[in-house]
Amino acid sequence: MIPNWLIQRSLLTPERIALSFEEEQWTFKEANDKALILAEKLIANGVKQQSRVAIYAPSHPDIIWMMYACMNLQCEMVLLNLRLTEKELAYQIDDAAVDFILVEDLLLEKLPVNKVPTLTFNEINKSHQLDFDLASEWNDDETMTIMYTSGTTGYPKGVRQTVGNHVSSATSSVYNMGLVDGDCWLCTMPLFHISGFSMLAKSLLHGVEIKLYPKFNVKEIVNELVAGTVTRMSVVSVTLERIISELEARNAKVSPKFLTMLAGGGPVPIDYLKRAEQRGLNVSQTYGMTETSSQTATLSSTDALRKLGSAGKALFFNQIRIDGAEKAFDQGEILIRGPHVTPGYIGRFADKSSQENGWLHSGDIGYLDDEGYLYVVDRRSDLIISGGENIYPAEIENVLVSHEAVREAGVCGVENDKWGQVPNAFVVLKERINVDELLAFCKEHLANYKVPHQIYIVSELPRNGSNKLLRRKLKELLNKE
Repeated sequence: MIPNWLIQRSLLTPERIALSFEEEQWTFKEANDKALILAEKLIANGVKQQSRVAIYAPSHPDIIWMMYACMNLQCEMVLLNLRLTEKELAYQIDDAAVDFILVEDLLLEKLPVNKVPTLTFNEINKSHQLDFDLASEWNDDETMTIMYTSGTTGYPKGVRQTVGNHVSSATSSVYNMGLVDGDCWLCTMPLFHISGFSMLAKSLLHGVEIKLYPKFNVKEIVNELVAGTVTRMSVVSVTLERIISELEARNAKVSPKFLTMLAGGGPVPIDYLKRAEQRGLNVSQTYGMTETSSQTATLSSTDALRKLGSAGKALFFNQIRIDGAEKAFDQGEILIRGPHVTPGYIGRFADKSSQENGWLHSGDIGYLDDEGYLYVVDRRSDLIISGGENIYPAEIENVLVSHEAVREAGVCGVENDKWGQVPNAFVVLKERINVDELLAFCKEHLANYKVPHQIYIVSELPRNGSNKLLRRKLKELLNKE
């Protein structure tokens, strides 16, 4: 059993700042009071304790209070990505079989037509309240959040993350980084991502402040880093580079009060690490996934240049091994074990086991060096990481081949200076069609970041003896263009 995070934190540090947003601040007691009132209003609107609700809202204090209210009701929260198309949203809402959709008012028109009871934030705030029996303790194995991550089949999987998963992740993180007086996380990551939500978990479990930004604003962020008003932040390579460039343009260094820049979403270019060091920016590379409730391994900033390219060592409660490896530097699939690993999925993939003999098979290829540092060689081999977003080729291929003019499709990632990688597509046609028409078709069915930057028409796709598509050879087709 684990104490109700909100009650316990409000009891321990009621007057400590929990959240800052623009010119406003709220203490942990104020946050808990807001969450209790909203929970009673949700009950009055028919939401039951331990029901499953979808939440669709931007990064703003309102979504945090709504999440905290749902925590008090022990609801399972399906966090919907704001960048999804209407069809992608429809799939996730249907697959999750949610009881209610809680939506920020201005986003209501973006939801697909569905039969699920939908409550806007404004409706909820204006409604009356009904008492309920507030649980002072939570079970470790209760599902707290559900986040969709695309699978190799092209169909997104709803990943369950339990109370225990989040506690383990936050605890391992604090063992690794420590706590200091005045700790404050600068959050620009979307709260529907595991990287964003994990900051909320850390805030409640560690009693630290979150300074929330609705979006990434490099000038304002660098102001914070230079002034030393925040101590920690999470980024992906593309946002890290923008921060470094802004610091360089100002010929400025970050304050020594700023302690940790966690960099995830794919390997960080070595050049970025060297440039960051010159600006006093302590970058710690991390390796994790939705199925591991954020970090699994982290490279300390002190090792950043000594172990260039490494994702570090497994955090305290976590274990990492390389499948089939007999010695250091042997490459193989990265396997993960620990209390931070998801117990499984929902919907279409509810019967799919998340582990084999206690180990999560990441699908990523890597190795451990002779000191136990992890190096990721190929992140899920076919996975494209664009600006920190995971893109699975099969999902794009499934859309392309659903067009009547397309016979076959193959997608791979191509290096891009701004985004790290972008998807490119190769299609074999059944009938003539303009490439612009195919791009327009993709835009109807895919989030913008998944739409191919280029579509090439080819006579055939590279395949092996069993007729399996060889995505790694798709890039070779570019040389023939």
